[in-house]
Amino acid sequence: MNMYKAVVYQGEEVLGEVEMYPVENKNKNNNNNLMIEVKEIRISHFSQASERCPPLAVLHTITSSGICFKMESKSSQSQDSPLYLLHSSCINQYKTAVMPLGGEELHLVAMYSRNNEKQYPCFWGFNVASGLYDSCLVMLNLRCLGIVFDLDETLIVANTMRSFEDRIEALQRKINSEVDPQRISGMQAEVKRYQDDKIILKQYAENDQVLENGKVIKTQSEIVPALSDNHQPIIRPLIRLQEKNIILTRINPQIRDTSVLVRLRPAWDDLRSYLIARGRKRFEVYVCTMAERDYALEMWRLLDPDSNLINSKELLDRIVCVKSGSRKSLFNVFQEGLCHPKMALVIDDRLKVWDEKDQPRVHVVPAFAPYYAPQAEANNAIPVLCVARNVACNVRGGFFKDFDEGLLQKICDVNHEDDIKDIPSAPDVSNYLVSEDDASASNGNKDPLSFDGMADTEVERRLKE
Repeated sequence: MNMYKAVVYQGEEVLGEVEMYPVENKNKNNNNNLMIEVKEIRISHFSQASERCPPLAVLHTITSSGICFKMESKSSQSQDSPLYLLHSSCINQYKTAVMPLGGEELHLVAMYSRNNEKQYPCFWGFNVASGLYDSCLVMLNLRCLGIVFDLDETLIVANTMRSFEDRIEALQRKINSEVDPQRISGMQAEVKRYQDDKIILKQYAENDQVLENGKVIKTQSEIVPALSDNHQPIIRPLIRLQEKNIILTRINPQIRDTSVLVRLRPAWDDLRSYLIARGRKRFEVYVCTMAERDYALEMWRLLDPDSNLINSKELLDRIVCVKSGSRKSLFNVFQEGLCHPKMALVIDDRLKVWDEKDQPRVHVVPAFAPYYAPQAEANNAIPVLCVARNVACNVRGGFFKDFDEGLLQKICDVNHEDDIKDIPSAPDVSNYLVSEDDASASNGNKDPLSFDGMADTEVERRLKE
């Protein structure tokens, strides 16, 4: 590798001249390796100081391109030279010096040299997306990971009058062409469940009230605060039927046709309380859905009414809506540099909707099907969302065991002269997820109900197998 000279500035002040040694990376996927010569290093600011994790451990975990260069100044050995002072303040405060590069940042990590007689300022340079270091530093210090939820058929099932009619019609057509009497009775039972809920939704959509066990239940107004300066607060008429696990809401309060009947998946409360147990954040929460935005925001409000999982100021960044038919990707979910994909777990009922490189980080849950298989959730020894909670707990435990006991222990011994390849590889959420086959077995659900509309007894029998 060819050494060249560069000058380091802090703002307009010259700190001194340095020798730069580019590091060649063998990473094929990597476009952002700084093999270009950086002749001027212009430090604009410092990262926040870290409480627990050395900056090298954080950057080693979140870089996709490895180290870009090593930088040193053997002529700055006097303790009052500006480069020496820069070096010692970065080491003492566990912080990096940062140079913005368009949508990325160059971080200088102060390193110790093996040469004990003559300590001189030496740094490793890393290139990461803007803002990524600061957000991941906070998460790693707190032992917190990212979790990304899908909505429909993962956490909820929602229907409008129109979708109820379409589903009932499609089932009637199947019944007419079916000959197996057991299948027919299964589909008829499913149609009946759709019709019962459609009657409830129709009352709400037309009269803002429903008749439940001979009692009239009227809507309650709920105020949805403005999500940003460009938004208005919304007043929505809601009916919550707790014992049926049903919520009736209207996406656009002015348009009755946007009335929806929502069923929340059982055991969501268990999963939700685990994520933020005792006020300690174990996960930063995101949503990635193919649903339309206003709908997605309202469904999430029903799931997280007190904004405990996602702070209302962050909602617009954290609820990501993907065009139907396109692939979901963690890169899109985290495009603001909010979290690194290696530090994120996905909970979704479908694997193939995700980018191939993200699929190893997806925990696939059986689709929530309250009309087709109403007993399915109750018949699992452990509810599906409790399995998801256990998966999240194991992933987080495994990740931070390796991070704390493996990486942090080794990083302390790394010197400027060492090779980055000698550091153990950083943990990745995908290392701690069991394969799809094991997961479906643990859900007591080896074959996720491949027939449409089986009778309940049939479903029960299949689930027990």
